[in-house]
Amino acid sequence: MKIAVLLCLLIFNQTVGKAKSALAQVIVAHRGASADAPENSISSFNLAWKQGADAVEGDFYLTADKHIVCIHDKDTQRVSGEDLEVSESTLEVLQKLDVGSWKGPQFCNERMPTLQEVLAVIPSGKILYIEIKCGPEILPYLKPLLMGSKLEAQQLRIISFNKDVIRTSKLVMPSIEAYWLVDFQKDNDKGLWYPSVDVIVDVAQRIGADGVDVRAKMDLLDPQFISRCQEAGLSLHAWTVDDSNDARELQRLGFDSITTNRPEFLRQAISQLENMRSGTSSFQTPAVSHTERPSSAIRMEASTE
Repeated sequence: MKIAVLLCLLIFNQTVGKAKSALAQVIVAHRGASADAPENSISSFNLAWKQGADAVEGDFYLTADKHIVCIHDKDTQRVSGEDLEVSESTLEVLQKLDVGSWKGPQFCNERMPTLQEVLAVIPSGKILYIEIKCGPEILPYLKPLLMGSKLEAQQLRIISFNKDVIRTSKLVMPSIEAYWLVDFQKDNDKGLWYPSVDVIVDVAQRIGADGVDVRAKMDLLDPQFISRCQEAGLSLHAWTVDDSNDARELQRLGFDSITTNRPEFLRQAISQLENMRSGTSSFQTPAVSHTERPSSAIRMEASTE
């Protein structure tokens, strides 16, 4: 009898643990709700909260006069139609540009936000992923803005492909988690993808990263990859996921966060999976949201971090 009770308690604890793990998964809005609003804009970030995002991700560069602005590309051509190098332009010049009309006439008044303006729209309990698109030269200007903001350290993440950015950010801001961004490339001669999980873990540990944020190349992210990273104490994050089946699989594998252009759509998909696991409802493929567009259009706008 006692053994049966102990077994029941063990099964219950495991079930609760899995449920907590599923519910803890963070949905990160890639450049805000970028499928529906101009990427890296205040409108996009605010819409992400309405669509159920737990976090937003924005891209940041240092201007010529040492301000930090939110933009993905090193120049302004794609989002404004005017070709200016961000690092060679002043904040005053950059904020005169219309960076919203390309997405639709309703966004014609969008201006390139500063980091301070982005920090101001992060609600209590929500998270900002700060992708550094330049080098560690931005960090002396980044640190005082983050330390002086209303946000707690646990509401901030620094992410970058640049290993020196991650290494230096952990030295100067150890209380803020930093994740190394990783893309995969294929060696066609050898038929192998790189970097391998062993290389990823080695680099992440050497630069002091708290986690790795990898491109969601689903056939590479197998249980061995997951266990190798988790054994090394690294949290796991994936970008950019707009497919509900991929999101469910990443959740099953134990990823801590998923970055998406479509937070509302993925929130629905993951919620249905949680309901199915808990037995509260039958599973159905999420209905297409009113904002859903062909996947080719989404990937064209947001193919990389």
